[in-house]
Amino acid sequence: MTGNSNRRTFLKNSAVASAGTLILPQIIPSTALGMGGRLAPSNRIVMGAIGTGSQGKSNMRDFLELNKEVQFVAACDVDANNLQKAKALADAAYAKSDCRGYSDYREFLEKEKLDAVAIALPDHWHGIIYTAAVEKKLHVYGEKPICRTIRDGQTIVKAVQKNNITWQTGSWQRSRPNFHRGAELVINGRIGKISTIEVGLPNGNRGIGTPPVQEVPPELNWDMWLGPAPKVAYRGVSHWNWRWILEYSGGQLTDWAGHHIDIANWGAGLEHTGPVEIFGEGVYPREGIYNVPVEYDFLCKYVNGIDMRVCNEARLEKGSGTTWYGDKGWIHVNRGDTLMASDPKILQEVIGENEIHLIKSENHWQNFIDCIRSGQKTIAPIEVAYRAISVALLGEIAMQTGQRIKWDPEKEEIVNNSMASRLLDRPYRKPWELPTI
Repeated sequence: MTGNSNRRTFLKNSAVASAGTLILPQIIPSTALGMGGRLAPSNRIVMGAIGTGSQGKSNMRDFLELNKEVQFVAACDVDANNLQKAKALADAAYAKSDCRGYSDYREFLEKEKLDAVAIALPDHWHGIIYTAAVEKKLHVYGEKPICRTIRDGQTIVKAVQKNNITWQTGSWQRSRPNFHRGAELVINGRIGKISTIEVGLPNGNRGIGTPPVQEVPPELNWDMWLGPAPKVAYRGVSHWNWRWILEYSGGQLTDWAGHHIDIANWGAGLEHTGPVEIFGEGVYPREGIYNVPVEYDFLCKYVNGIDMRVCNEARLEKGSGTTWYGDKGWIHVNRGDTLMASDPKILQEVIGENEIHLIKSENHWQNFIDCIRSGQKTIAPIEVAYRAISVALLGEIAMQTGQRIKWDPEKEEIVNNSMASRLLDRPYRKPWELPTI
């Protein structure tokens, strides 16, 4: 869930090129020009999309706003209706009719000669398809959360580092001024030494029960949608309600970790580490296929003394968003351009020339394109996205086991707990396998 209405307002206020009706010259990917994956400013970036549901099409629109720099030439989806709509979207942007469509990501990656790909899929597919795209040395705009399991995330990070590609996570809050400003004030000590962070995420979906078995729609390849997940009958969950089933997602906890936990890490300087102890509780449905927690509350303790509490927003006085507490005050940020402090004067503080200046972006999708050209790190690179979701995944393990989990953030492993360690991974349905990197 990424607040599309908020995104649309953001884009309208950004200085970006609008999608026109241009007849474009033939587009040649940078790899064919011998540029080592980096493009000259005069060359358009050739892109495709894997996953063209609601979020996938939203990302396509964001990139099509940059049509003087980007050309979409292909799309892939297991739902023929989604694919048709994505093709129509790209064709209309360029006044052409040659956007190619695929139903299998493997054929897409094998046949298309691209510079970059935008990927938006159910979480259980992320490990395999993100890694496959990166191994093709494509630059990736990948939706959060980047992984369903810790093992998936570790594999994706290794693949990105190995192939030296540009990665941008769809954690677009980093490109909003209130989140950037709040994090920059905190990391520069404007509220003193941080002792506690509160992260409020959306309340869990309370829809429980078991929808009836249905005929698979003719446009949907249900077996391919399931992929590495267990084979089950179709019950109409393929486009939205998969988020409430643990085989595919962790519910609102994992869906939003890449936003508010990511911002919490950004301001506290925790982007490249993790907690050392995690414990808490979750309230899970007692029946039905919708089995993600409807309430959740866990505490993460860090080696530097910071405690991070992550819970559904109803449990917090300030509700949704990120709040840092220091010995000189607090700062709170949230959607809707919310930025508050214990003393309003804190928000007027000037960050000095020799202080920490966090990377700044006014447009999340333009930042990805710019970094493909320059080779610089994006504002939401793979390593920090992995650290954000790993907090949620460790919290999930602590709640499921009912135990205090000891975590080694350097070795990235659970300490002395074989039962909990098994939950760092999920078995894949054959023949699907996560590659070894």
